[in-house]
Amino acid sequence: MTSPTPAAAELVQRAAGVIAAKHRGDLDGAEELLAAFGSEQAKSLGFYLLADLSLGLLRAQSGQSMDDLVRELSLLVAATATPPDS
Repeated sequence: MTSPTPAAAELVQRAAGVIAAKHRGDLDGAEELLAAFGSEQAKSLGFYLLADLSLGLLRAQSGQSMDDLVRELSLLVAATATPPDS
């Protein structure tokens, strides 16, 4: 992936800020950052780019292929997903 443009970098930083705020218990701050995206398209792009950059960093650190990382992530999500109420 090429380097994000300044506008895209701002979206990535905002998405990372949402996650950081949530993890430190600042739910109001996370909501404010989410509302600051302006559109669903901007929000989707920000979180997509953040995920892509994060997986790239993990791939570089672990030496695993992207396919292996995505497979592991998918298995983890499937294992921790709460089944819907019947």
